[in-house]
Amino acid sequence: MGFISWIILGLIAGAIARLILPGKQGSGWLGALITGLLGAVLGGWIASLVGVGAMDEFWSFGTWIFAIIGGVIVAFIWQAIAGRMARKD
Repeated sequence: MGFISWIILGLIAGAIARLILPGKQGSGWLGALITGLLGAVLGGWIASLVGVGAMDEFWSFGTWIFAIIGGVIVAFIWQAIAGRMARKD
């Protein structure tokens, strides 16, 4: 996949991950993009660990599923860090 494809995949996967994860996530579309990109990378890494294969096809069902799973994990970690920082104030 090209760089633009990863950005598009990251934005969409990040938005879907934020819809799945309950609670307030305040960083807007840029935060969703970053969450999705990191989630797509994490999801691709997890997919290669479990032996699903290469994550190089944009329209592959596995690519989207693992990108969204990775996005949920990254969004959950982001929420935990942001919540902990908000409680310190």
